[in-house]
Amino acid sequence: MGVALLALGGTISVPGGTRGARLGGAEITAAVPGLAELGVPLDVRDVQAVPSGSLTFAQVLDVVAIASRGVAEGADGVVVTQGTDTLEETAFLVDLVWPYDAPFVLTGAMRQPAMAGADGPANVLAAVRVAAAREARGAGALVVLNDEVHAARWVRKTHSTSPATFASPSTGPLGHVVEGRVRMLLAAPRHEPLSHELDRERLEAARVALHVATLDDDGAQLEGLETTHEGLVVAGFGVGHVPGVLAPRLGVLAERMPVVLTSRTGSGSVLRHSYHAPGSETDLRRRGLIDGGLLDPYKARVLLRLLLADGAGRDDIAVAFARRG
Repeated sequence: MGVALLALGGTISVPGGTRGARLGGAEITAAVPGLAELGVPLDVRDVQAVPSGSLTFAQVLDVVAIASRGVAEGADGVVVTQGTDTLEETAFLVDLVWPYDAPFVLTGAMRQPAMAGADGPANVLAAVRVAAAREARGAGALVVLNDEVHAARWVRKTHSTSPATFASPSTGPLGHVVEGRVRMLLAAPRHEPLSHELDRERLEAARVALHVATLDDDGAQLEGLETTHEGLVVAGFGVGHVPGVLAPRLGVLAERMPVVLTSRTGSGSVLRHSYHAPGSETDLRRRGLIDGGLLDPYKARVLLRLLLADGAGRDDIAVAFARRG
């Protein structure tokens, strides 16, 4: 019983003033006031000591495998400490494959431990509370910072330096930690988990590109993409539009690989049939692009790569995005 706490790298582990040094999980937890008094046994392990910007899909899936063993051995929940740069992506990857009711909580820090107002200790304390809470069971992967509980499905890093950077623009947080109590207000939809036991060579080969539509974009950088990648996510303007000149090029790519249409705005859904001009969402869907729904470009890329690595064809991918997007 208790919580398995897996420590990666990131700001929460950077002591400051010592180049290349890193705090381990035991040092991170020892600096958290009130943690010992919670009465929650912790199994602390150090894993993948790298900045989150250098994490790979394979490494994140390795963390999931370690966490799975912890749950099989009796852990009530899991906490992972990591850098915040890719936290919204790693959390969604975990959420797609996590098959247990035990909460999988990811947390980190925006200020190094030696800085005034360091937020790491408070975030770890809140994360352990959530991981051990009966109220959080069945919620999948959660991101807990600033005493807020966010669904991996919705959370985004919205500011480069603010401790309140993590938000869920489309829904708001699922819950809060108030006076040490976990208060869950909403429930995120859950789906049948995807496999986390993927062939690593297949995962490596399932490369997915991300193209962000911009003013006067002719798509020249997409030339030859079908020879280097197996899929593409397009971050379109607004409700899912691109310059008209770009539409035919995307249509050709959609004949050769799955191309998923999302919005670069950061919240809200792409539309399906409200506009009809060249480059509109209707035009792009007619050319074979897959509707990404409410998924932002970064999370759509995570889902598409996992599906490709698992051998899904275009029709299966379209169904998966219709269900999860």
